[in-house]
Amino acid sequence: QIKATLARLSGAGKSGKFAQRAKLRRQKRDDVALSAEEAALEEEAQSKVLKVTEFVTANELANMIDVPVTKIIGTCMSLGMFVSINQRLDAETLTIVADEFGYEIQFVKPDEEEDINIEEEDSEENLSPRVPVVTIMGHVDHGKTSLLDYIRKANVVAGEAGGITQHIGAYKVTTSAGKEITFLDTPGHEAFTAMRARGAKVADIAIIVVAADDAVMPQTKEAINHAQAAGVPLVFAFTKIDKPGANSDRIREQLSVMNILVEDWGGKYQSQEISGKSGLNVDLLLDKVLLEAELLELKANPNKRATGTVIEATLDKGRGIVTTVLVQGGTLKVGDPILA
Repeated sequence: QIKATLARLSGAGKSGKFAQRAKLRRQKRDDVALSAEEAALEEEAQSKVLKVTEFVTANELANMIDVPVTKIIGTCMSLGMFVSINQRLDAETLTIVADEFGYEIQFVKPDEEEDINIEEEDSEENLSPRVPVVTIMGHVDHGKTSLLDYIRKANVVAGEAGGITQHIGAYKVTTSAGKEITFLDTPGHEAFTAMRARGAKVADIAIIVVAADDAVMPQTKEAINHAQAAGVPLVFAFTKIDKPGANSDRIREQLSVMNILVEDWGGKYQSQEISGKSGLNVDLLLDKVLLEAELLELKANPNKRATGTVIEATLDKGRGIVTTVLVQGGTLKVGDPILA
């Protein structure tokens, strides 16, 4: 009888332990299931939050919430607003329209947007010499476009409205020595200050053109300031040297007042007297540009994903968004997706 009682007590103890373990396992499974459910709900809530900068177009908003753009336009119309496919929506409109589709808008500054890591560390053996990127900057009518026209052997001057370059274009040329240079054609008019600053930031070297029969103008000073702020080396081209009244020493003197001394006057900045129309000394100017490029030891890795800068973008009715892109690293291939 005593043995039977002990056996029952022992069995009850074991079954109690098993029951407790089973209970713990069930609780653990329930906790895991609850955590997964909470994570799913949180993920769903996050997916309903759109992080945008202000002034997103109707088409961009439609892509974000994966609905036809006609529905966005229709919603705007029902709210008494008439918008086109590429019209930018202000903050209030964005919030109202997104709410209609069950989304919450969160406005962020451009520099607060989530960064996507596209920078890849390059080892020295993967780097190859790359073509220098040169921007020609200066005051309107100081011969900037004529110089670039002579270098490219193409007639851009006639195609400009009122003689003013209103876009930034990129062109690659090969010098008589067989070396390549990529030129950025940046506007020289004061109305295009922002674009001119953007042109300087993607360039390796800046050629500052100053007409020898004129003077250092406010736009010239501004171009110099943009280049210096971006840490871009300067080469000065004194244009229109073949015109009556041309006096490059006057320009050198005016530059010296700005603490810019050219090599002819014992300074560090290279300069060259040229004529954009006749091409006088243009080859010497390019030699000096290539010399500056050699000192910079420009290199890039061609065997990786392409990275670069969008120089300009236009909307083409037949092709959609068309961009001019300067590839600064890697290789851009046909069919590659572009994230800007």
